[in-house]
Amino acid sequence: MLNGQMVRALGAMSGTSLDGIDAAVVETDGVTISGFGPTAYRDYSDDEQAVLRAALGRWPGEPGVAPAAALLEAAHAEVLGGFAGIDLVGFHGQTLAHEPQGRGTHQAGDGARLAARLGLPVVWDFRSADVRLGGQGAPLAPFFHWACARHIGARAPLAFLNLGGVGNLTWVDPTASTPEAEGALLAFDTGPANAPINDLMMERRGLAYDRDGALAATGQVADGALEMFLEEGYFFKMPPKSLDRNDFSMMLALVRELDDADAAATMTAMSAAAVMGGMQFCPTPPERLLVTGGGRHNPVMMEMLAAGLDCPVGPVEAVGLDGDMLEAQAFAYLAVRVARGLPTSCRGTTGVRAAVGGGEISGDLSGLMAAR
Repeated sequence: MLNGQMVRALGAMSGTSLDGIDAAVVETDGVTISGFGPTAYRDYSDDEQAVLRAALGRWPGEPGVAPAAALLEAAHAEVLGGFAGIDLVGFHGQTLAHEPQGRGTHQAGDGARLAARLGLPVVWDFRSADVRLGGQGAPLAPFFHWACARHIGARAPLAFLNLGGVGNLTWVDPTASTPEAEGALLAFDTGPANAPINDLMMERRGLAYDRDGALAATGQVADGALEMFLEEGYFFKMPPKSLDRNDFSMMLALVRELDDADAAATMTAMSAAAVMGGMQFCPTPPERLLVTGGGRHNPVMMEMLAAGLDCPVGPVEAVGLDGDMLEAQAFAYLAVRVARGLPTSCRGTTGVRAAVGGGEISGDLSGLMAAR
């Protein structure tokens, strides 16, 4: 295991929106962030997205999984191989299925094969250990959010909201001595975010997403559909709690009779309302809400959040962070924690019974240790 030296770690994230791979460098000892390095993005072609979509909801050995895994490994090798001076890689893979109280969690992509391609040690399979110990296996970025809150000099509780395919919220007390300390973090999935809106756009218009919320901005919210959506039992469950990308597939049925613009407006309102409902679970009101992920580029979504919440709402760029790369940076940070034998989740973030360090390590860390 690594000691407490600073490591130049490269993280990668392929999210539930299936748009592409984010890659980013973080310089960290797994506790403190000393700096951020270069970033890169590789989008998926239409054909590649089709391969990944065909594998959604499937488990190892089922049809479509092997081609998806091969695609993921090749695409990650392509983008990650473009970085120099890297000590360690954090590889999340692609979540295809997530049933923490059932069959477990499945992130496609083999870190051992990626390590062989890159010639670098790779940390991967971050979620399985947490699920085996009774946790939700998600979200995993909260430990990094704690580090970010300290990095920006926060003194009061604040919240991070990631609007990716699914929305997830992290409430952070930056005065806590460690992220696993009692009361340092509370995290959970708020509900669907971009994924169902993207699915609507693909089904109705053959587009990947509602760019700048342009379609939603021309529509009217159907209050009846919104009220039915908010009756879903998930919203009444106490956190920590997590979702699979397709757990709210019924949203499309709720807007089936609406025209395109009203459907987009209503689904955007559903995602925003899920966040508003989730904020009631915060231990204390956060000083501000910092938004990351693709949803922060949707002005309709951001305006709905600002109108419905009592705290200031803004993108993470307002405090000098990179909202496009925060998830990739998180897995760089978590990779170093795994290599150091430090926890990556705890009761407050995933509901796991005790703080646990997830992740498999493929490749040799001895050269890294000797070089420091």
